[in-house]
Amino acid sequence: MRVAILVSGRGSNMAALIDAAKEPGFPAEIVAVISNRPTAGALDIAAGAGIATAVVDHKKFPSREAFDEALDAELRGHRPDIICMAGFMRLLTPGFISKWEGRMLNIHPALLPSFKGLDTHARALEAGVRLHGCTVHLVTAEMDAGPIVAQAAAPVLDGDDEAALAARVLKAEHKLYVHALKAWADAAPGSRETAWSGTGRSKLPRR
Repeated sequence: MRVAILVSGRGSNMAALIDAAKEPGFPAEIVAVISNRPTAGALDIAAGAGIATAVVDHKKFPSREAFDEALDAELRGHRPDIICMAGFMRLLTPGFISKWEGRMLNIHPALLPSFKGLDTHARALEAGVRLHGCTVHLVTAEMDAGPIVAQAAAPVLDGDDEAALAARVLKAEHKLYVHALKAWADAAPGSRETAWSGTGRSKLPRR
């Protein structure tokens, strides 16, 4: 399975996927890493691993639609079977998402459906939850609302601040995204479309 990764920053989740894909027998190949920010550290990591990189700078386009059209064209040049969003800090238009429907995964630093959007760790601490975590889900037009593919929990410990909790969840993210991509790639194509229950939760294996 050919995988393209979308990034905006340092790319630690991307690096975890790249490392996993190097292992013999891993069912996915990372064919491209694309960023909307030319200074993203992830680009250097990907290039160092011998992976094709590209920049589609959102600041150079007059609208979200124009940016998404350019991003779509760049992606299609790499012929990915699936797109993994790994810290990609852009909201994509419904038109773009419809072109890649069922072929886009995202990782979110919370146990969805709780704490959608930004600042998840601060909000989890403020809410007083004792269990936090991360979610891999399919991307839909509604932000952080697509069917859940896999989740991993991380405890909230006494004395945690936002940085400590974020670091603990990030470690879980690295393992979970690899697990989810492998499970997705291993699943028969027909089973992917029928893997979702009425609650939007995946029947694929979980961590």
